[in-house]
Amino acid sequence: MEVIIAQNAQEIAVIAADLIERQLLHKPNSVLGLATGSTPVGTYRELIRRHKEKGLDFSKVTTFNLDEYVGLPPTHSQSYRYFMEENLFKHINVPPANIHVPYGHADSVLDFCAWYEEEIKRAGGIDLQILGIGRDGHIAFNEPGSSLGSRTRLKTLTEETIKDNARFFQSMDEVPRFAITMGVGTILEARKILLLASGEQKAQIIAEAIEGPITSQVTASALQLHRDVVVIVDEAAGARLKRADYYRWVYNQKRRLIPTLLGQSN
Repeated sequence: MEVIIAQNAQEIAVIAADLIERQLLHKPNSVLGLATGSTPVGTYRELIRRHKEKGLDFSKVTTFNLDEYVGLPPTHSQSYRYFMEENLFKHINVPPANIHVPYGHADSVLDFCAWYEEEIKRAGGIDLQILGIGRDGHIAFNEPGSSLGSRTRLKTLTEETIKDNARFFQSMDEVPRFAITMGVGTILEARKILLLASGEQKAQIIAEAIEGPITSQVTASALQLHRDVVVIVDEAAGARLKRADYYRWVYNQKRRLIPTLLGQSN
């Protein structure tokens, strides 16, 4: 696991976009796993800018989103499909047929979840998965106690998650109680994972996920088992990391040495 401590949210966005752009240049038909929430918005804005100003191409890309509320139609202003359309999809040239977001109005949620897993496999698996992290350490909607081998499924949201999301709705009663979510096991099958976090409210849980024990009570801690994870946090979110100085040293060494090791000039 590589941990990068950026100065602020804008630098997180730039570093994350660099990694995603590098992935697309290496493999134009990459399969991207996407996340919603406030944290990745800056990264999406940076990707949109690079698409419009530099021609970053998404025409061969396939996408799979992590999750969606059950009961909200795709046109609802708080659905994750609507979020993705507004914050990314309608601004880039990804083919609509290549976009996959869980469907919260499925007649059979169980059948849909099985189909979603098969679609990911049919696409060749996820090359790069973007993640945020909840204040209780959940990734996607894998709440504390979720199996670390779980697959895409229906998940009951915790009271804390419902309260956190209530600010986006007119009342607490309107917040969905269920979601379709990729499982932890599904996420861990991605070839590369990019976890983003910012703000002091994430500092404790970032420290637990990165440096604490692997436990289903902090599902993000399962990322310690993955062979290729990059965690990008700002100074506030990284404030409680015990090995922060080491992470900074490693990042600075890699930036200095990698061009030389690859035979590239600065």
